[in-house]
Amino acid sequence: MMNKEKLNDLQAFVTVARERSFTKAAAALGVSRSALSHTLLGLEERLGIRLLIRTTRSVSTTDAGNRLLSVVAPRLDEIESELTSVRSSLDKPAGKVRITAHDHAIVTVLWPRLLPLLNEYPDINIEFSVGYELTDIAAQQFDAGVRMGDQVDKDMIAVRITPDVHMAVVASPNYLSSRPPIVLPADLMNHNCINLRLPTHGALYAWEFENGGQKMNVRVNGQTVFNNTFLMMQAALDGAGIAYIPHDLAAKYIESEKLVSLLSDWCPHFPGYYLYYPGRQHLPVAFERVIDALRWHKRS
Repeated sequence: MMNKEKLNDLQAFVTVARERSFTKAAAALGVSRSALSHTLLGLEERLGIRLLIRTTRSVSTTDAGNRLLSVVAPRLDEIESELTSVRSSLDKPAGKVRITAHDHAIVTVLWPRLLPLLNEYPDINIEFSVGYELTDIAAQQFDAGVRMGDQVDKDMIAVRITPDVHMAVVASPNYLSSRPPIVLPADLMNHNCINLRLPTHGALYAWEFENGGQKMNVRVNGQTVFNNTFLMMQAALDGAGIAYIPHDLAAKYIESEKLVSLLSDWCPHFPGYYLYYPGRQHLPVAFERVIDALRWHKRS
């Protein structure tokens, strides 16, 4: 069985055949003339056929050499072209980046920061996938995910993209006008609360509270259940009940008095959002640009 020939040896043959000179070919390949001659002699010996006709003035190909040249040269050119394209793509921000994230993170963080990047680099494509579940990004073929810091697996590279997230309990003035007051988290049990369905286990989210080191979870009841933060807020604005949502989402409505903030002393701060991805070398330039655009820098 014939040994597979090294691409370097075939490239040496193609270069000599095209240049019709060992001296010129050696200069083009960056090797000595004697080393190049030795390489070609070894190739001919392994193939058991003469490829080149050598004279004192020139080099030409035999019939077998012409046949090999016509087959090998275009393929080597194609390989070199592809390698050049790959090297170019490593230097040029281009390609698709797939990210799974909470809708709140996409609207308030990812989209505002990545829109300028998309405008600057038209060859970068970003796919956003809304998800509340703890996604296996490798299995689902995502480049990265965004979740709260305490939800990121320890074997992932995690880049902080926001400060801590402050939660809020809110309701419309219209809803509260004819309902009993809310002083403690337990008082929520007497109210119509807007629930969040967790996708991972299908359970309803237990609202988390903390005050002076005292922590408690309250499983609330109500007429409506959503799996989307923005719909929960809209339901609260419409007077359908009390919602537990990120404070920054409700801030403008609290300021305009369309929503009332409740239990502010009990509403916790959760670890901020992190961009996470598997550790690997040689990240695509497009993905590096995404990381740079999202990275949070604490202001002094």
